[in-house]
Amino acid sequence: MTTPRRPHGGRPRVLVIVQNLSVPFDRRVWLECQTLCASGYDVTVVCPTGEGTEAEQTVDGVRIVAYRAFAPGGSALSYAAEYGWSFLATSWLALRERRAGRFDVVQACNPPDIFWALARWLRFRDGTRFVFDHHDLCPELFRSRFGAGKRPLLRGLLFLERQTFSAADRVISTNESYAEVALTRGGKAAEHVTVVRTGPDVDRLKRRAPSPELRHGRPHLVAYLGVMGPQDGVELIVEAADVIVNRMGRRDVSFCLMGSGDARPQLLAERDRRGLRDYVDLPGRVSDEVVTEVLSTADLGLCPDPLNPLNDVSTMNKTMEYMAFELPVVAFDLRETRISAQDAARYVTPNVVEEYARAIIELLDDPDARAEMGRLGRQRVEEQLGWSHQQGAYQAVFDELTGVHSAPVRPVPAPAAEAARASQPATSEA
Repeated sequence: MTTPRRPHGGRPRVLVIVQNLSVPFDRRVWLECQTLCASGYDVTVVCPTGEGTEAEQTVDGVRIVAYRAFAPGGSALSYAAEYGWSFLATSWLALRERRAGRFDVVQACNPPDIFWALARWLRFRDGTRFVFDHHDLCPELFRSRFGAGKRPLLRGLLFLERQTFSAADRVISTNESYAEVALTRGGKAAEHVTVVRTGPDVDRLKRRAPSPELRHGRPHLVAYLGVMGPQDGVELIVEAADVIVNRMGRRDVSFCLMGSGDARPQLLAERDRRGLRDYVDLPGRVSDEVVTEVLSTADLGLCPDPLNPLNDVSTMNKTMEYMAFELPVVAFDLRETRISAQDAARYVTPNVVEEYARAIIELLDDPDARAEMGRLGRQRVEEQLGWSHQQGAYQAVFDELTGVHSAPVRPVPAPAAEAARASQPATSEA
């Protein structure tokens, strides 16, 4: 078989593989794709279908090809079936797209850690380089969802993670805790690991005039935005709403919990069982326009992620999106959440629902504290965490691997977190 050449124009080609979200719904991956396109790369994404994601389309210069999503049943075996289907469908589409020209770089985003085999084949055939965009710690994710049992499956996930790290030419980590896993458990050299945080686009995500009707006639609105899986703790918001409405007798608060996932049917049932239908809205996955309306109207952003092996060392995208909208955050006291939000959040004892509910009410009753926390959060995103401070490091990985010195999208200062990491002891794995 002859190696396909680059398509007309000679731009370096990048293949981006995403399995757990569709594109452009995956905000981090979409910002990455836009950065590469603006820098002269030819970008193709393979992902599952989703709302707004067709089988084949081009959006803002990014070619997106998608396969029919497989809906897992929530068990470990159903996830294995989903991942098997995703690998076969992704490989088929990737090899089909390869006919138009070889890929210079393939970027695989996890979970799951299964695409290293495809990356190795592309390297063997075409010399394609492999970038691992490390979004989740899959062994910790498994432990957080299914506990310490099923050890053969856990050992299998650790094997897949080792293979992914071994195959990767470069690793992009979402925070320092993940970078430490790449250095220790993954055995990567420090110069081959780059921290690129999932910083929001501050020009697009910003507060605008509120929509008072979203409060449903009440003075306050609190919001959640994100995935609703067993490890995400959204059921703790429903429990906190029960404490606030039914035990504390507060009838002045509406809740809007945006997103979807395996746990949403149970959340709806639990909300109704507790008599909270009039107070807790669960609209499912909503458009960016609705997200902007809700977060521009809300008084607080909720991060109910409980303490578990995954959440303690993970950066939550919703935290920084709340901060971009000048929303104070109520969160359980987790290591990476505190690093991200700092003084923009009120931290409570992990997994203690009554304390979480009290923190919500205390902030709702203190508008001055909310305003100051919101100001500090927006300032931190603008000055340190926003995508404009991350994209330079991301693009540099691809420029190095391809030998292309493309013009930067804009001048980007070195992320403050990277400088801090260089001068402090490495963070140990939780």
